[in-house]
Amino acid sequence: SLGLIFVSFTGGQRLMERTRAIPGIQQSAVSTNKVLRDTYRLLSATLLFSALAAGAAMAMNVPPLNPLLVLVGYFGLLFGVNATRNSGSGVLMVFALTGFMGFTLGPILSLYMQALPNGSQVVMTALGTTGLAFLGISAFAIRSGKDFSHIGNFLFIGILTAFVLGLVAFFFSMPMLSVAVSAMFVLLASGLILWQTSAIVNGGETNYIMATVTLYVSIYNLFTSLLHLLGVFGDE
Repeated sequence: SLGLIFVSFTGGQRLMERTRAIPGIQQSAVSTNKVLRDTYRLLSATLLFSALAAGAAMAMNVPPLNPLLVLVGYFGLLFGVNATRNSGSGVLMVFALTGFMGFTLGPILSLYMQALPNGSQVVMTALGTTGLAFLGISAFAIRSGKDFSHIGNFLFIGILTAFVLGLVAFFFSMPMLSVAVSAMFVLLASGLILWQTSAIVNGGETNYIMATVTLYVSIYNLFTSLLHLLGVFGDE
């Protein structure tokens, strides 16, 4: 979807910011653990809030929103998060952003569940696979303690490439290219989770609000891309 394409741009923005940072600056173990703990707490809360917002949209039978409205709302809230990321208001903006994204996801889930004979199974499979992938990648990054900052430039280029190809697929109605873009997003979102978690563990990320947004966007992209691919592979 067009929303998926633009949501992925957040990952590119974060990669650009971090790759411009001066390398070699390390946090203390206590500070690093605090950032990691705060990030996962906020991420868990926002995922739950987003799920509730999606459920509310489905219960109200909200139709798919106008793409321009979605883009304006998304980038406006993202700007708000960036502007308040160093204050307590940043947490409220994160909930506003993720709640909005969850609400716009609700109509998409409704379409899958109503249009496909096995729609519920497709949604649950995509959700379960996303959860397992996130837990596995995060556990690997934390336990290994390796620094994956070197993949930042590769991910940044990949996200921008997928961003452009996604726009082409959307505006020129090219379904096969759209499928390829979804496959790219699965790999890029997984890489972004690894990169961001590694940045926290190794002291390269100090702002838990922005770390939460990056991980949330990665999970969102991973889930919606898997949803698309599972629908296609199911001949739907």
